[in-house]
Amino acid sequence: MTLHTRSSAETNKTTCSLWESFRIQCRVIWALMMREMITMFGRHGLGFAWIFVMPMILTAGITFAWSLRGVSEGGADISIAAFALTGYSTLILYRNMPGACGSAVKMNVSLLYHRHVRVLDLFLARIILQISAITFSLVTLTILFSWIGFMSPPIDPLKALNGWIATAFFGIGMGFFIGSIATKYEWVDHLWHPFSYILGGIAGAALLMESVPTKFRNMLLWFPLVHGSECLRDGYFGNKFTPYYDLSYEYIFSFGLIFLGLLQIKTIKGYTETYH
Repeated sequence: MTLHTRSSAETNKTTCSLWESFRIQCRVIWALMMREMITMFGRHGLGFAWIFVMPMILTAGITFAWSLRGVSEGGADISIAAFALTGYSTLILYRNMPGACGSAVKMNVSLLYHRHVRVLDLFLARIILQISAITFSLVTLTILFSWIGFMSPPIDPLKALNGWIATAFFGIGMGFFIGSIATKYEWVDHLWHPFSYILGGIAGAALLMESVPTKFRNMLLWFPLVHGSECLRDGYFGNKFTPYYDLSYEYIFSFGLIFLGLLQIKTIKGYTETYH
């Protein structure tokens, strides 16, 4: 009997090769992120800083508009500024990623001729930019509004972070899945924008689950986005309202969506020729 064994040198070589490949792809994604920011906002003035400023302006505008209207939610003792900030930030976190991914291949198809650039890299570069910009907006406006007295600081920041991360994973899954389909069928991207606002409105961005009748609440809790939104607000508001969420459900749904999205991304290659 002949036994075939792998030497330690071969094992080390494989490990080094995997690590080097990972480093190369990280550099590729970083380069794509820099290219995206310069392409969108240029080098002059604020330049790529606009990618962080724009979500702040939009979120602050929505917050002030709701505050002036005196919108309240279910009579809860919750600052409308904090309610609008958490709701609109959640909405743009999950809706921006599919939109960004849907046009990623069309705008960068020539880059796919490079050996180390893949469709997944284009998607990841845009997703990381969106998550970074919107997270920066949420944290900055939370600090600013707390400082000027518009709202109280988050009661449990770690719980709020957990809800934010769950929402981000849902957004990544939607980015991969909707973005890959929109790459092949452009009409999907056009439908996504209005549909995302409707979905965000009924899935927690504009309301608290405690204010919804039980019959309808049980239906809404099937939407994964509700759970991350409720957890985020639980971290911000604490016992000022009764939250309803199960993050394990949202994580399971999100990882399933990410897996389906990755399968869809593998089918894109043949469609890139249509953009030439």
